[in-house]
Amino acid sequence: MTAADLTALRAAFGERLRTGEPLSRHTSFRIGGPADAFIEADSVAEVHEVLTLAARAGTPLFVLGGGTNILVSDNGIRGIVLKLGRAFAAMEWQANGSGTKVRAGAAVPFKKLVVEAAQRRLTGLEFAEGIPGLLGGGLLMNAGAFGGEIANVVEAIEGVDAATGPQQLPKADLSFGYRHFDLPRGWIVTHLSLRLAAGDPGSIRDLMAEYKQRRQLHQPLGYPNAGSIFKNPPGRHAGELIEAAGFKGRRIGGARVSEQHANFIVNLGGATATEVRALMNEIARSVWERWGVRLDPEVRLVGHWEDPA
Repeated sequence: MTAADLTALRAAFGERLRTGEPLSRHTSFRIGGPADAFIEADSVAEVHEVLTLAARAGTPLFVLGGGTNILVSDNGIRGIVLKLGRAFAAMEWQANGSGTKVRAGAAVPFKKLVVEAAQRRLTGLEFAEGIPGLLGGGLLMNAGAFGGEIANVVEAIEGVDAATGPQQLPKADLSFGYRHFDLPRGWIVTHLSLRLAAGDPGSIRDLMAEYKQRRQLHQPLGYPNAGSIFKNPPGRHAGELIEAAGFKGRRIGGARVSEQHANFIVNLGGATATEVRALMNEIARSVWERWGVRLDPEVRLVGHWEDPA
């Protein structure tokens, strides 16, 4: 990133532009090196401005959500890291004859949305009880659990494109897959419209309580982590394969495979991205050599890595 790029950003955002910001402060793993430039945008216009400046300068741009499903390199991220601010953490609810529609900012905490939907006696989001992070990140990985996923309730998305500015795309133009969403190239998602249905309050509460209990039984608490490390291969469970390969409790430096659920790696304190990645590579290699099953990461590796990913 050039001095001229930083000057342009400083002129636009003043002291809100932070250089060398440690990304470990912004990830659930508590791991990650510095960002060249870190900006928190407070309006759609500011998002468009950052996109335009980055495109004009040819500067890489990374959008950071809640930091719950990523592993940021110890070397950090080159270029601009953009985070959506409080203006994108609001929800607007509108009831009509076919159910209830909520327009939610991409920076709305997933948990907050789920709780408020339940309080409004709306069904469709029970599966997301306990899913960490922000709604925008949930969209990008098509977050799901217990047979449900966000693709089932999304009606439309709004976003910003560097060339054309704000846009809206209906569900018919969106493409989802298992833990995957095809984000239009050059887009930054700012809002989602979700369609929910009226439900029985007791059934909603019971289902959420059941899912919460199941998560607490099987997911590690007390140590920073980034959620499930690998996607489940077709017809198999990644955690069962990793456990059968003898990796529960395996440790490299400050990174350890959880003894509660083998598809989680936890940061015992001071773990580096290099250590986590080395542990991931060992797991994937062992599972492939034993059973010929390929484990694909669910956690995204981002930033500047010194060797090929």
